[in-house]
Amino acid sequence: MRALPVIAAGLLLSACLAPEEPVPIDQLPFDPTYQGVETQLLDGDLVRFLVTMTGARAPQDVIDYAECAAAQYTLIRGYGFARHLRTNVDEEDGIWTADAVYTISASLPEGLKTLDAEIVVANCAERNIPMV
Repeated sequence: MRALPVIAAGLLLSACLAPEEPVPIDQLPFDPTYQGVETQLLDGDLVRFLVTMTGARAPQDVIDYAECAAAQYTLIRGYGFARHLRTNVDEEDGIWTADAVYTISASLPEGLKTLDAEIVVANCAERNIPMV
């Protein structure tokens, strides 16, 4: 019956320890290698972007890469805006991929996930994220 006090003491001690705070993504080491963008015009204004990178800290890094590619492509095509439809992210053996689909348009599209291509491109250039 002596084990019960030891277990109880251990539980009390573990309850006193503060849980580890998650480290913000911008404080994690970041040494990305951007490995390229593949674009596929699916239909008129519907475009798919496949991007690959290593050195990502989290899925958001490869999502940002895809968004930068979409913004630059939008400008190249002579449009000013894009609307995000979906992004699928995968990581295998340190290689991150994102498969993203956007619509591009001359005017601001309806929807919650829209982007002004010029603003996004400027932000990507400032963050040294390559584009199309």
